[in-house]
Parts: sequence; structure tokens; C-alpha cells
Amino acid sequence: MSSPAGPQRRSEGPVAPRPTGRVLSIGIVCPYAWDIPGGVQFHVRDLAEHLRRRGHRVSVLTPADDDTDLPPGAVSAGRAVPVPYNGSVARLNFGFLSAARVRRWVHDGDFDVLHVHEPTAPSLGLLACWVARGPIVATFHTSNPRSRAMVAAYPLLQTALEKISARIAVSEYARRTLVEHLGGDAVVIPNGVDVDFFARAEPRPEWQGDTIGFIGRIDEPRKGLPVLTRALPRILEERPATRLLVAGRGDTDEALKGLEPRVRERVVFLGMIDDEEKARLLSSVDLYVAPNTGGESFGIILVEAMSAGAPVLAGDLDAFARVLDGGAAGELFPTGDDDALATAAIRLLGDPARRAALRERASRHVRRFDWETVGAEVLAVYETVTEGAEVVAAEAAEAAERAARLVGDDPPRRWARR
Repeated sequence: MSSPAGPQRRSEGPVAPRPTGRVLSIGIVCPYAWDIPGGVQFHVRDLAEHLRRRGHRVSVLTPADDDTDLPPGAVSAGRAVPVPYNGSVARLNFGFLSAARVRRWVHDGDFDVLHVHEPTAPSLGLLACWVARGPIVATFHTSNPRSRAMVAAYPLLQTALEKISARIAVSEYARRTLVEHLGGDAVVIPNGVDVDFFARAEPRPEWQGDTIGFIGRIDEPRKGLPVLTRALPRILEERPATRLLVAGRGDTDEALKGLEPRVRERVVFLGMIDDEEKARLLSSVDLYVAPNTGGESFGIILVEAMSAGAPVLAGDLDAFARVLDGGAAGELFPTGDDDALATAAIRLLGDPARRAALRERASRHVRRFDWETVGAEVLAVYETVTEGAEVVAAEAAEAAERAARLVGDDPPRRWARR
């Protein structure tokens, strides 16, 4: 199964606008290539959709190849190139041509507020900060307590960061990274999820019955699939009917290297799956395992799994522990410990009552991450910075009028916000 190129969104038909307060013109900058699905891209996509449903005008600027099928309201800033970033390889967009496209998009958009994601990455967000005027909101997704590159790049970043009106961090861990490396602070607003979409998903019978789910890039070690496959032989010793369902891109042969044939045959690779298939997979499995080993600032897949009713077992990364309410909405095991993972998985697979208790707790906890809550918090930040900009503009206009009267300029020249 393959997903459409980039983070395309399910079609739910036309949605009547629901204006709240004044209608804003909002520009959102995505730093990563649209045709390589990832958490930031999905967050940008869903935020834009939520804001449009509330009646606002939204344009998204993103790196994208020429043949990428972009959704309405999205604009390509050109092809991205692979760059090592935050313990992975990200596809970013930076250079003179990109800068020209960013400048034109910002000028033509005349946005009330510009919302850049990952402004410290060498990509479009940084370029947008340099060229924009007016209110800028920045969201920081990265958590990396040992980022020497970020510290070294601070003099280059400073001129952009100084123009930011308000900062958002998607987690306390991301906020800590920002404070330690760049100074200043941020309000914590988590990633949003359409909770009801996942909760409504219908299970697929062929994915049910002693199944463990994993969704992520197969060939990226920090996503932790090797930890899970090392645990699988012991799980199968106790529960031989167990199947591991894996969704994501990567080299499947490499993922299975070293496993015995009896273990290999219990692993089912689904390839890339779209939103509907992901929701159905999460609603089908007996247990969702997140064996990630580091570099995570949030854990949006955990929220999606909880929303769909999948009991969650995750490595005890700080970000994951916070998303799982300290272990109350999902169980935790020591990060990277495949033996502990196997022990916990065997226990949970054999204890339907415990899994039901986790589902019940999670179904209440995930409402904190629903877009109705998260979107309202983001809009409150927009309204704060735009109101402040209007006050500054009004004061500047009054000062211009006073100066014009003093020099006899009739009619007075008024200052614009931009």
C-alpha cells in the first residue's frame, strides 16, 4: 500500500466557515519537503485546515518538487535537498532562489501574521524571518539537548530570532532546548490531532488478533524498529500467534536481517499507508509499540494511537512520558531495552483488562490534544501579536500626524504597518 505524495488530507466535503472574531490572513511556513511525510508537515497541514474551517485565510509555503501534488492554498518554494539535521536527514530548502520566492510570497500575501515552523533550521522559516515585517509567530518542534550546531549558528540566527513576536514549543522538552541554546522562552502548545477521526476508524479484520503495530521510517534507527525486532523472538516464545504489523518506508530486507525464519514470517510490512489506513491499523491492533530511542520532542503517533483506541507501550523518553500522562494513559519501558519491551508486551497482550483500562484513561486524556483545543490556543497567540502590532501601528500613525502638522505637511503622510 502506498500513500499519496506528501501529507495529503482525507476529504470530508465542504466545511462551512466558523469565523471567531475578525478574519485573519495567515501565512504558514513549513521547513521540510511536503512530499516526504513527517510530523511537522502533518502539523502544518492540519493547522491550516483547522484555521480555514474557522473562517481564516491561510497560505502555506513549503519545499516541494515540481511534480508534487500540493493541496489548495499551498505554494512551492522549490525543490528541497537532503541535509543532516537533528539526528536524521531532513529535506530542506535554502538559497538565493528560495529567498526570492519567500520574499515574493511574503510580499504578495500581505499577511496579518506569519507563522514559521522550525525557524532555526536552514530552510524557509529562517528566510521568512529575515524578509518579513509585521507579527511573526514561531513554533519550535526540535528537542536536542546537545545541539552544538545550534549554539554555533546562534550569531547567524540572532537577527531572525529577534524579529519573532511570540514563540510556541510543542512540548516542554522542545521548550527546554530553545531556552538552553537560544535564550528566551516559549508557551507550550502541543501538536494537534483530529481525535474524532481516529476514534471513528473501523478495524480491519485481517489486522486483528494478537497484533502489535509499529508506524515509522523503517531505516531510521532512532525510530526504534531494531529494538522491537530484537524483542520479537522472546514475545513469540510466550505468544506464538503474535504478528508485528509495520507501516512505513524503508528497506524491509535490512529490517529483517539476522532474524530466524520463524520470526520473519510473523512480520507483515504494509509499506506507506494513508490517513484512513493508519487510523484503521491503530484501531485494529492489540498493542501499539513506540520503541523510539531519542530525538523526539512530542510523539504525535502516540496521540493518534490513543485516539484510535490502541493501548500504547512506549520507550520512556521524556517527551513520550509527558504525552502518556506519566504512564497513566500508556505504559512505558526503559528506552532501548528490548528485554523490558518483550516483558511488558507479553504481559499486556495477555491482560485484556489492563488494555481496556489504558484505553479508557487514554480516551479522556487525548482530548487535550484535539484541534478544537490546540487550535484555539494558537489563535489566541495570533490575536495577541496582531493586536500588539495594531497598537504600534496606531501609535506610529499618530506620531506621523503630529510630525506632519509641525512641518506643515498637508495632508499628512500616514505610516503603514509594512
